[in-house]
Amino acid sequence: MKRMRIPLIALAAAGALALSACAGGSTPAATDSATPEPDVSFEAGTTMAALNEAGEITIGTKFDQPLFGLVGPDGKPEGFDVEIGKLIASELGIAEDKITWKEAVSANREPFIQNGEVDLVIATYTINDKRKEVVSFAGPYYMAGQSILVLADNDDIKSEKDLVGKPVCSVTGSTPAAKLAELGAEPVLTDTYSNCLEPLRQGNVVAVSTDNVILAGLAAQNEGEFKVVGKPFTQEPYGIGLKLDDTDFRMWINDTLEKIYADGRYEEAWNKTACTVLDFVELPAVDRY
Repeated sequence: MKRMRIPLIALAAAGALALSACAGGSTPAATDSATPEPDVSFEAGTTMAALNEAGEITIGTKFDQPLFGLVGPDGKPEGFDVEIGKLIASELGIAEDKITWKEAVSANREPFIQNGEVDLVIATYTINDKRKEVVSFAGPYYMAGQSILVLADNDDIKSEKDLVGKPVCSVTGSTPAAKLAELGAEPVLTDTYSNCLEPLRQGNVVAVSTDNVILAGLAAQNEGEFKVVGKPFTQEPYGIGLKLDDTDFRMWINDTLEKIYADGRYEEAWNKTACTVLDFVELPAVDRY
């Protein structure tokens, strides 16, 4: 597996997606008056009680992923993952301005959780068995799928079969990078997906491959330059990473996800962010392992 050091591409403020409210879907819309006050009474000794008492939380998220986690012009992250983090914090009785956002790239998510540098990771984070050996996951809260981004004028690559034996950019430590190697492509790895765009422009790689939601955001942010091709060829259940075997916290987050979906806040978060490019989908069944 080839690793290439690719210089960081700054995400200009002008390139940030203009996120606007979208039409509602199948779940009831939440309103200020309809949204229930969170129950902030927690059993002593639980992570929820400790965070509530501290009145603050640290959440790892992506800083370069349009639609899900992107640092905006004001220097603050925005996107669907960020909104989910805010809702979880609110249910813990923690104010939005008491959330510390820490950049979590694919390679550092497990160490951040294991070392206690973050309380949660919400960062387009695919649940898989290998990761579940070292961290726990709540969710899934979204089902993505790996796809392919190419230059807008590339008509040669239509599916994952066309990547075999060719250099394709992805991110170190990610599930998509492992899948590329399995397919027989030549992974060219960097630390963030935005850093894959310049090699694609220069012809150093033929494609970028990761989850369809990430690629859709990159294509929308760079209108006319790139396109997403082919059908998703994997299922990528996005989960919320937390300390291994913190069962009470995991189950509480699962309950919270179901609660915010039922009362409409999940869809409201989607409408503020990802719906500018992606259709709304229902909350997947959370895993009660």
